[in-house]
Amino acid sequence: MRYRVRHLTTYEYGEAVMLSHHAAHMRPRQVHTQRYDKVRLTIRPSPAVLRDGQLDYFGNPTTFFTIQDSHSKLEIEASFEVVTSPSFGLANLDGPAWESVRADLAQGAPQLEEALDFLFPSPLVPMLAAAREYAAPSFAPGRPLAQAVRDLNARIFADFAFDPVATQVGTPLATVFAQRRGVCQDFAHVAIASLRAMGLAARYVSGYIRTVAPPGKEKLIGADASHAWASVFIPGWGWLDIDPTNDTTAGEDHVVVAWGRDYDDVSPIKGVVLGGGEHVVHVAVDVTELG
Repeated sequence: MRYRVRHLTTYEYGEAVMLSHHAAHMRPRQVHTQRYDKVRLTIRPSPAVLRDGQLDYFGNPTTFFTIQDSHSKLEIEASFEVVTSPSFGLANLDGPAWESVRADLAQGAPQLEEALDFLFPSPLVPMLAAAREYAAPSFAPGRPLAQAVRDLNARIFADFAFDPVATQVGTPLATVFAQRRGVCQDFAHVAIASLRAMGLAARYVSGYIRTVAPPGKEKLIGADASHAWASVFIPGWGWLDIDPTNDTTAGEDHVVVAWGRDYDDVSPIKGVVLGGGEHVVHVAVDVTELG
């Protein structure tokens, strides 16, 4: 599938910002399931310092910029076209038992080095007793890891209600487990916490997903949103991307931008400003199918 993605983030400040430094994860990542072109990143007002195409610790394209002019509004707009292809599906849902994968990861085998960063607690995904308790029914003794993961994915979809006003970026994960409500970011964190609680390696993936307008209605411009899902490491096979918001594995409808330990590693925009006072953020995203 070919898509055109446009992502516009606007900050409106109550007072003038005299100086600001930012890092942006808004360029697509090169992965085997997608190729992209026509990438454009526009920043208004124009930055005095711009370092584009840098790679962060996890290999994500990152843009660093500094604005030195006084401003009360900041716009960052990213656009690109991307061609996605199906991911390599597991031939079956057998494969290694989850306990054997846990044991191999615990030993820190050299061939598993790429997964080791994703075994441990992270700022937004602490180790929680609630996560282990929730995960346990999916991880029966001897069950193949892929089967257990797909079962966990389906259970999160069934047990947690999508509610865009139930949480904010800073809502503790323990609260999400308790109230069983949230958005894609929360559900990805729930999956990651559950997998790490079982001794498995799991990472957070940010990007976009194609959405379809309800029957008989036109798709609204700017009505799409960033999306998030989780990925678990299966030795000898690679990373299996699961989308608990939609009870599916990531496929041609998913566009990958970045991955890390949790949302904090890959947030679209983060930064430090001098001045500004209270501020309001507006986000508009369009994912348009080109055929």
